[in-house]
Amino acid sequence: MQAGPWNQQMNCHVQQHSRVLLQAHLNSLLNKRTRLRIFFPLCGKAVDMKWLADMGHTITGVDVSEIGLKDFFTEQNVPYVEEVVPEIPGAKLFKSLSGNISLYCCSFYDFTRIPAKYDGIWDRGSLVAINPRDRERYAKALLSLMEQDCCYLLITVLYNPDLLEGPPFYVPNSVIEKLYGESCNIKLLETVDALDDRIRGWGLDYFRETIHVLTLKADTL
Repeated sequence: MQAGPWNQQMNCHVQQHSRVLLQAHLNSLLNKRTRLRIFFPLCGKAVDMKWLADMGHTITGVDVSEIGLKDFFTEQNVPYVEEVVPEIPGAKLFKSLSGNISLYCCSFYDFTRIPAKYDGIWDRGSLVAINPRDRERYAKALLSLMEQDCCYLLITVLYNPDLLEGPPFYVPNSVIEKLYGESCNIKLLETVDALDDRIRGWGLDYFRETIHVLTLKADTL
């Protein structure tokens, strides 16, 4: 078994495929709504943030990499300011001058100290990146950020876990059900064959990306 290839090259791979999936299933995220508050966990410099902001949505992201967050604004040619975050000692906020993109540099779990809820969540590479032992804590934190009518789009990956340790970590549908099934309705939107020559180089013979939409059950507070 080899260690996972979660590096800059892999992150680019995830971004390329996530954009295709987001475009294909954008209606499931928006659900006929406009001007949403959309959250990006472990956002890095995801170009999807600019794309959705240009549609009129308000974007909030969090990541521990200050370099990645600054690179986002530079590469997307978005002027920004840097602010302190009173609720989180040592954290930084990078905010577009237009005010519609706010990226926090801190631990995702520290970020949840800030009282806020979101209409949409785009998990393009977050759950598959965190250590499996932290999944329950991660899911609980994300659930706390969901408005009652929030639409949470989640990408996971499937492969033979005997051949690769991760990250990206193998996340079967049973794990999604275990993490979110009590609180959310879960719908599989698509499974995509994402195997290419680079991934074959990791020693894998199949690699699939799945996208689900999660919505809170009516009795979830």
